[in-house]
Formats: sequence, C-alpha cells, structure tokens
Amino acid sequence: MKLQGIDLEVVRKGSGPPLLMLHGGGGPNATLPFADKLAEHFDVIAPTHPGFGGSPIPDRFDHIHDLVFLYLDLLEAFDLHDVLLMGFSMGGWAAVELATMTTARLSRLILVGSVGVKIGGREDRDIADVFALSREQLGNVMYHDPTMAPSLNNISLEQLKIIASNRVALGVYTWEPYMHNPKLPQRLHRIDVPTGFIWGASDGLVKLDYGRAFCSLIAGATMTVIERAGHSPQLEQPEKFVDAVLSVSGAGDRV
Repeated sequence: MKLQGIDLEVVRKGSGPPLLMLHGGGGPNATLPFADKLAEHFDVIAPTHPGFGGSPIPDRFDHIHDLVFLYLDLLEAFDLHDVLLMGFSMGGWAAVELATMTTARLSRLILVGSVGVKIGGREDRDIADVFALSREQLGNVMYHDPTMAPSLNNISLEQLKIIASNRVALGVYTWEPYMHNPKLPQRLHRIDVPTGFIWGASDGLVKLDYGRAFCSLIAGATMTVIERAGHSPQLEQPEKFVDAVLSVSGAGDRV
C-alpha cells in the first residue's frame, strides 16, 4: 500500500479481531508458522518496516517515532478499531510508544521481548549490544538453543544483502540512544488498555529481570514466561507462544 508516500508492504491474512503485528530487528515474520496459527483466530495485519526485507529507508526516517506515526496512519487508513497491537523487540518499542500517544483504536497491547526503556543505571548494560557481537555470540544470547539460529551457509547473495540491510535499518531506528527512549517511562501511565508481556525465559538480549521491571512500569500489566525459549519465543516455542497470545488477548476464551 502507499502510505506517507512510501510503498509499504503489508501482509494481511486470517479472520477475526484485528491484530497489528510489528516485527523486530530480525525482519518480517508474517510468513512463519506461528503467524499462520494466529491467523486462525485473528485478522493479522503485518507491515514490513521501511528498510527491512530489502525495502528502502525513506531519507526522512531516522528514529523509532517515524515508525510510530507511520502505523498511526495505517490504523486510520484501514479504519481499524479494537485492535490487538503486538510488537516484538524493536517492534514492541514502537508499539508501546504508539500506545502512550493514543489507545483510541486499541483493545490490548502485547509486548514480546520488547526493548524501549532503560532499567539500570548509566553504566549498566540492560540490552546486549547486537552490533558488537559476532554471529556466534548473537546466536548464544538470542536463543535457548543456539543451533536454531539461522545459518549463513548456503544462502544466496540476495539473502545476505537483505540480512545486511536489516542490520542497517535496525541501527537507524534504535542506535541513539541505544534501544530506548529516556522519556518513555514517564509516559507509560498513559496506557489504559490491558497489557501483557511475553518473554522467553532464556532471553539473553533483554533478560527476564529486565522484562519484569519493564512490566512493573505499566499499571496492571501481566507477564507470561515461556520456558526453553530465548529472545524469539515465537520461533523456538511457536505452539506455546500462540497459546500465550490467545490467553493474554482473551481470544482463548472464544476458542
């Protein structure tokens, strides 16, 4: 679709209440098995952030807020109401920023391994520096089972280019300050829809203690922990992840 003069790729599938799904720094995930299972219960709407998946980054985009306003416009363009907004990692940050601006079109908020706030002190490393880690080290912090990390062996040059462009886009949106907004904690009181955090117990990128501290900053928010999963529980434990989404969203009561 054309939005803000941008050719925005949007996957839409399934039926039921609208679920706006914002992917993380690993790139689009709407074609993965967990998304197909969610589409059995929801109208899944999954945009690809500009700069990811081989798409260009608009010259004027240089901060996570550029995505937030893009998706506020998307909600209006589709005239969506009572939306379940779910974000993964960096997409969770965009989702929570959006919810502090307005919840008029939202029903609930789900944050999966979300970044966005600074929990510790100035010298504390709350969030692992993904740009300083080797591919092997990144697999070790991202996954409960590092053997599940994507391999760069036997992939095409085009796929390598997309992986590289995803890292560039992640840096554009999250680098300064790294993976958080210092002002966000003072705005979280504005979120007035039920909020659920879903976290992998073995997440080494943003550890469980970080997730619990983040959760405590939003009134009434709940935390669901998925065992034997790292930063992407939707990949390592897809069935448990879908069950958690259904439970947190209330959709499980309708099954």
